[in-house]
Amino acid sequence: MAAMNTNDVFSFSTFDPSKMTEGFRDFAEKGAAQSKEAYAKMKTAAEEASKTVEATMQTAQAGTVELGLKAIDAMRTNAEMSLSHMEALLGVKSVAELVELQTAFIRKQAEVTVEQAKSIQETAKKVAETVTKPGKEAAEKVMSTFKAA
Repeated sequence: MAAMNTNDVFSFSTFDPSKMTEGFRDFAEKGAAQSKEAYAKMKTAAEEASKTVEATMQTAQAGTVELGLKAIDAMRTNAEMSLSHMEALLGVKSVAELVELQTAFIRKQAEVTVEQAKSIQETAKKVAETVTKPGKEAAEKVMSTFKAA
């Protein structure tokens, strides 16, 4: 059997504190570099998100104005038609003429209302697509960076 040297039992000759310090330093430097990189990515993403929200809000405001103008135009048309109908009713000489005028007015009003609804619906659809486009593009861009990573 080999003789045991008791001096070696309490000796730390294989432990080098400078190598451990270097390992901790490397670990800390890598962590700091990764944190800086993550911060830069988050900052860029936040700036892009802010720009996207701003563009979306401007588009939504413009769309709201466009829809408002369509609604005002529809109200103006309806008011003019109603006033013209009232003037025509003042000249009625018989019940048959009253029924004929009223029937024609209701038919015309229904046609105009359908056309106005279609126009407002098309405008609302266009506005919705325009408003959601920047957000959709930004989300697709973010998702593509996650897929690549």
